[in-house]
Amino acid sequence: MLNTLSGRFLMLTIVFVMLAEVLIFVPSVARFREDYLLTRLERAQIASLALLASETAISEDLEQELLSNAGVFNVVLRRDAVRELVLSSPLPGPVHATYDLRDPGPVSLVRDAMDVLFDPENRVIRVIGDPVREAGLLIEVTTETAPLRQQMMEYGARILLMSAVISITTAVLLFTAVRYLMVTPIRRVVNHMTAYAEAPEDARRIITPTARVRELREAEDALERMQKQLTGALRQKDRLAQLGAAVAKVSHDLRNILTTASLVADRLERSDDPSVSRAAPKLVNALSRAVNLCESTLAFGKAEEPPPRLSRFQLRGLIEDVVEGEQMNLGADGVEFLTDVPAALIIRADSEQLHRVLSNLVRNARQAIEATGEPGTIEIGAGEDENAWWIRVGDTGPGLPEKARDHLFTPFQGGARKGGFGLGLAIAAELVRGHGGRLDLHRSDEDGTEFMIRLPKTATLAQTAAQ
Repeated sequence: MLNTLSGRFLMLTIVFVMLAEVLIFVPSVARFREDYLLTRLERAQIASLALLASETAISEDLEQELLSNAGVFNVVLRRDAVRELVLSSPLPGPVHATYDLRDPGPVSLVRDAMDVLFDPENRVIRVIGDPVREAGLLIEVTTETAPLRQQMMEYGARILLMSAVISITTAVLLFTAVRYLMVTPIRRVVNHMTAYAEAPEDARRIITPTARVRELREAEDALERMQKQLTGALRQKDRLAQLGAAVAKVSHDLRNILTTASLVADRLERSDDPSVSRAAPKLVNALSRAVNLCESTLAFGKAEEPPPRLSRFQLRGLIEDVVEGEQMNLGADGVEFLTDVPAALIIRADSEQLHRVLSNLVRNARQAIEATGEPGTIEIGAGEDENAWWIRVGDTGPGLPEKARDHLFTPFQGGARKGGFGLGLAIAAELVRGHGGRLDLHRSDEDGTEFMIRLPKTATLAQTAAQ
């Protein structure tokens, strides 16, 4: 029970209420002692006044009876500046302490009460106080502490018993309230989380917020949003997995077809026709990249993009190859390509993967310009600084729509044209990240779009291990 929230709350409530009662108990016992002694002074004053009112002497037995009823051993009155022993009897022992109740402070009352309560010996004490109704200047009595201590202990026991009843009653009421207001709703949330964890793809198991307590309602709302997002993500992952399986099958068959086409292209290289022999190497390279792409797609379907195989090469030649491949497209007649790449710029990267990245960016730029029906320009620039190589790909197209910018590198959500799926930029960003670099959207407005690739000059540990 102590391991539950309600059980711990119950025990803490009992402890705190008992602590509060103890803080009340000490001054209560001190006040009880003061009232007890004031009562003894009042009884002693009545007994002494009865004696003073009688003009004749009283018997010793009557005097002892008056002192016994008052609970004191002797009574001294000071009237008209005269101190008079009115009633007296033998003391059982020496006076242990004197207490003045005419103007006591709270600290002294508590201290004196604790002295009596924790002293088991029967002591003789002297008590001084003001007479009732100003019947004299001062009254002084002697009494013993045993009866006082006994009544203080009985009073304390009653206080503690009452405190225990109050604390248990309060704890039970709070326990019931906490279970109803907090524990039950929390348990409901936990049950929903457990049920949802068993089948997170089942939308029927998403929690419906019903709590009336603000904090619990906020927790349920947050849990509902998280479950909806997770369920949607799992459904998308499932669709992606199914699509990946289908693409893997297609890529497997396509690779076999392209392999055959590559063998035919190899024979074309030996053709006597000059135009055929010039075009054959480009065809062979294109088919080789297609085969590699199919193999990479199969690898992607199994896990992720393979790590880059870093090597040094001339970037300008790679970019010219990308541009030439795009210029061969029939729809690229109205697109002008401008390149600004130093001939001596040597970078260290995976040429095949970088070719895929640049081909994707250039193809997207060309399609964006063609969609406008107007001629346009694609600019490709490159350079280096102290820490990285950079490649800039810009166009004069209409810019990316806002929806595409919000999910630019997310598969199936960042498509910028009708019929697009947003896979190209997602794969390109992943390939650049595999180099330890970054693919960023530098600008996109009505004047066009510009992407920036940064590749670090220092290889990361993952890249070094992959070589």
